[in-house]
Amino acid sequence: MSAAKIKKGDTVVVLAGKDKGRSGAVLQVFPKDDKVLVDGLNVHARHRKPDQANPQGGIDRKPAPLHISNVAVADKDGKPTRVRFEERDGKKVRVAAKSGEVI
Repeated sequence: MSAAKIKKGDTVVVLAGKDKGRSGAVLQVFPKDDKVLVDGLNVHARHRKPDQANPQGGIDRKPAPLHISNVAVADKDGKPTRVRFEERDGKKVRVAAKSGEVI
């Protein structure tokens, strides 16, 4: 299995969908499903009826997963970049393809 190019904590830019062009931090990665959860993006609303735990009821808003192919790691200038792996100082590191900087 190949190494993950997008990891928790990375800043990513959305390439396709309703949030195209927006960016946010990765909260969680689901490698089996090829999906990522990005903070504040792809937010879905769930209408809840009042119950014992939540007597007020209301609307719960939470981010839904995006397919990993629809996001790219953000470079230092905030634009999307591809990720490649290089060996530097005897360690395998992720490198931004555009700038060549270690991520």
